[in-house]
Parts: sequence; C-alpha cells; structure tokens
Amino acid sequence: MATKNAFITGCNVGQANLLAKALVQRGWRVFAGVLPGAPTDLKTGGNLTVVDQDVSNTESVRRSAEIVTEALGGEGLDLLMNVAGVANIAVGVLEGVDLAQAERLFHINTFGQLRVIQAFLPLLRKNAPGSRIANYSSGAIIANPVGAGIYNMTKHAIHGMTLTLRHELAPFGIQVTSIVPGGVLTGMSANAHENTRKSWASQPAEIQKIYEPLRPVMCQVLPDMLEKTGSTPEQALEGTLAILDKKTWAPMEYLGKDVKPMGLMRRIFSDRQLEAIMRRTFKIPAHA
Repeated sequence: MATKNAFITGCNVGQANLLAKALVQRGWRVFAGVLPGAPTDLKTGGNLTVVDQDVSNTESVRRSAEIVTEALGGEGLDLLMNVAGVANIAVGVLEGVDLAQAERLFHINTFGQLRVIQAFLPLLRKNAPGSRIANYSSGAIIANPVGAGIYNMTKHAIHGMTLTLRHELAPFGIQVTSIVPGGVLTGMSANAHENTRKSWASQPAEIQKIYEPLRPVMCQVLPDMLEKTGSTPEQALEGTLAILDKKTWAPMEYLGKDVKPMGLMRRIFSDRQLEAIMRRTFKIPAHA
C-alpha cells in the first residue's frame, strides 16, 4: 500500500503535535507545520518533516506549501488537518472587547485556515478522489460560552467555510468536515481558573462593573466544567484517530466526552430549548 501524505498545522505542541506523531507511527508521511521560533519537540527525520509556518502570514503559508510541494516530488496530499489556533486573545464580554485583538484572532483562527486551504488545495486535488480536509472548529459553537464571543465567532466562521467547501469540493471527491472538540486538558486550557480571572480583570473597569453578575460564570463555572468534563490529550487523540478511520465524514464530527452529548441535544431540541439548557448549565442569571 502506498504511503499516505498528510499536512497538519499547529504542531508545536498540543493535539496537532500528538496527531503528527501518531500518524507517523501508523506509517503516514507527515508534514508538521510549526510556528517559527516557538518551542517544539518535533524534529525532521524518517517520515516526519517539520515545516515552518505562521498561519497568520500569507507569505509564510505560501512558502510552506512550496516546501511541501517540492518534497513530495509530484505526489499529492491525502489529508490536511487545519488545527492551528489560539483561544486567549480578545477574551471578555463582547461590549468590552478590543476590536484590534478581535481582528488578530480572526487572522489566526479563521483566515489562517483559509490561507492554508488556498495554498494546499492543489496538492489535495492531485490525490483526489479520496483526499480529505478536517477544519478544527469548537464545541463553543454549540455552547456559546460567556466571555468567549470572539473565539466563538471565529469557530462559527470556520464551520461556515467547511459547509461551503463540502459543496465546492464534492465534484472532486474531496471530503471536508468540521471537527468539533470539547474541552481538552492541554496547554491551551491549562490554569483555566487563573487565566479566566486575568481575562476578567483585563476588561475595562466600567465593563466589569456592568457585567459583574457574569463574573462567577466566566471565572468559576466554566473553568470548573472544563476541569471536570474535559478530555485528556490521550482521549482526544484516540477520538481524532477514530474520526480519521471513518469512511465517510459528516459535516460535523464531535470530539470529546463533553461535546458529544451537546451534539445529540442539538439534534433533539429546538434552538430555544438548547439555549435554555445551556443557561441553566452555565448558571447564567436571569433578569430579576
């Protein structure tokens, strides 16, 4: 059987890092995109090639595609995993969010994925039909957590992009899905209580005063839930590999023990009912 080729973004640490190693163990040839200068334990060798890539920079993404194209020597890609993203920018209630920081988050999370898709689609078409793209969205698009509005917006946009790509790439036989992970206890979510307290304190004083009833939701309830119901990195990796093993992908593939029940509720309940459930779960105070 011919070796399959994959490109994975955001491989410095976290889920993409573990996935790159796991696919190499499965016999894949993996190109691991890493942010230049950021710490990583990945090194080029064997079936693993480390490629510098800053998804927020169009020229960097273009150059990374050139490197992979040259290394493949006429072959194409079987899999693109759009994992790179951040969650700790433009945090806070929407009324007080810094718009410049919001734009920065979109450049990384949303436009970053679009840049990668535009640069690497020619390689995916070479191995079509059968090649695949997995764009990482988030369980936030179902839960809509307080204080994560801009992050949530970037992930909704990613899923919207995925749904359109499913139509546009269907004639080539290229499958596309949004992987919708719940909370994963990795570096991005470490020290959740401390980070949410800092994020709350970083908001303008007037905004803090106005939205004080939501402070316990953002600084206590949400991080408590993450620590209680979040998946370990190993559980998340196992779930990701199970998604990759599926013959046919759904528009959304749920990943994690906390988000899978939300996916089921999304199918059973109306939008209004689901919203009411989320408000009770997150202990969002009602108007007196």
